[in-house]
Amino acid sequence: MKAGRKQWIGLAVLVLPVLLISVDLHVLSYALPFISADLAPSGAQLLWIIDIYPFMLAGLLLPMGTLGDRIGRRRLLMAGAAAFGAASAVAAFSPSADLLIATRALLGVGGATLMPSTLSLIRNMFHDDGQRRTAIAIWTGAFAGGAMLGPLMGGALLEHFWWGSVFLVNLPVMALLLVLAPLLLPESRDPRQSRFDLLSVALSLGAILPTIYGIQHLAQDGLGWPPAMAIVIGLALGVAFVRRQRALADPMLDVRLFGSRAFTAAISANTLGVFAMVGSSLFTTQYLQMVMGARPLIAGLYALPSAGTAMLAAGLAPVLVRRIRPGLVVCVGLLVGAAGFALLSGLDVTGQSGLLIAGIMLMAGGVTLVLTVSSDLIIATAPPERSGSVAGLSQVATEFGGALGISLLGSIGTAVYRSHLGDTGAPAAALDTLGGALESARHLAGPAGGELAAAARAAFTQGQHYAMLAAAVGLFLMALLAPVMLRSVRRASPPQPRPDHSGRHAMR
Repeated sequence: MKAGRKQWIGLAVLVLPVLLISVDLHVLSYALPFISADLAPSGAQLLWIIDIYPFMLAGLLLPMGTLGDRIGRRRLLMAGAAAFGAASAVAAFSPSADLLIATRALLGVGGATLMPSTLSLIRNMFHDDGQRRTAIAIWTGAFAGGAMLGPLMGGALLEHFWWGSVFLVNLPVMALLLVLAPLLLPESRDPRQSRFDLLSVALSLGAILPTIYGIQHLAQDGLGWPPAMAIVIGLALGVAFVRRQRALADPMLDVRLFGSRAFTAAISANTLGVFAMVGSSLFTTQYLQMVMGARPLIAGLYALPSAGTAMLAAGLAPVLVRRIRPGLVVCVGLLVGAAGFALLSGLDVTGQSGLLIAGIMLMAGGVTLVLTVSSDLIIATAPPERSGSVAGLSQVATEFGGALGISLLGSIGTAVYRSHLGDTGAPAAALDTLGGALESARHLAGPAGGELAAAARAAFTQGQHYAMLAAAVGLFLMALLAPVMLRSVRRASPPQPRPDHSGRHAMR
């Protein structure tokens, strides 16, 4: 059964929260200096302001996706939109760091309801394979576009308004969603009245939260017992979660899906693509502001070409899979992304804006092509009644990819930065981050300050060089595996004509 006009208008409604969640993941970094000046958080509080949102988002995606299957995906979407809007309003006017941390946690809870609900509703609104691919391409394009446009929006708002404005922009979007969702989105749920297993929820949270916490803090603090133990605990609880799912008659996650090479390849490509994209943003944002000296708004403008490329790649994906096997499309996307990272590895302290733009355009286009095809392959494996849990799993893979990108690529860059800067005899305070080094340089008299700043920028670009090469190699190796692991997935069939009631031909 093909979708009609109402479903396509409904898709536009579903794109709104996706775009907003993606923007929210990237916009806060530009507001942190202003939040620090206004609320004066401690170092630990500032870390929680940054971390609590993605932690809550990652930990609750899978349970919320399953809950949507049980109680209704539209109902969960609307509840999440109301919570997200309310938390945004409080966050914008938070008088203390503690309240801002609490509202960021509630934003994570709301975001965890929105992402799997939108993808599972698409699965149940578009039953035709071709239409579903197009709908997921639009969904992915909005997510990728939001990631690129977040810095631009943050820079523009902070040029003219206070830091709370980055939260207030959520309110009109959530209000529009609450008005339009009952009119345009169908309710859908698992028709079976299966039990919601609270122990599975606890185990999934226990597996995901410590693991992501440990991965992120390995990047920030280096090797140490607390993050290492957190990862070990998370992995142990993950094993317990998988064993419980295998024993349950109605599991939260059907782990048998991983028996399919195509499903495993799609999840792996999705995770690796986000790994590379998020890891690269850690470097390009700092390069723009601290090496090239761009203001937040100007730095955001650099993202516009890559946002356009990402949206173009998302639109091309459903066209390409009708002509080329999905495994080859994923391979090409990974190779294009690897070429982008190879270009980014050539950046130096002279501020090569043309090379930077070309690199992030290729990276964004290639990775978005991969994410679009892999997201469709993941959600297509799910029976409609379980689409929420599979959509949640897809988003968990995205969150893990982002955390790994920050941790592994960030660790490579930090190790090289410290090695190169340490050889210059720089003070200890300058060895942690480029921002710390530039701050130290401001307090040094005479030419010593300029020399330290120049050495720190050179060390940072060396670290960026090796991190971008590592990302390029990772994408290249996955490009070699993708056609093999996805060889059973055939290219999509084009719509075929069928007779309608008048005897003429209609597209099927």
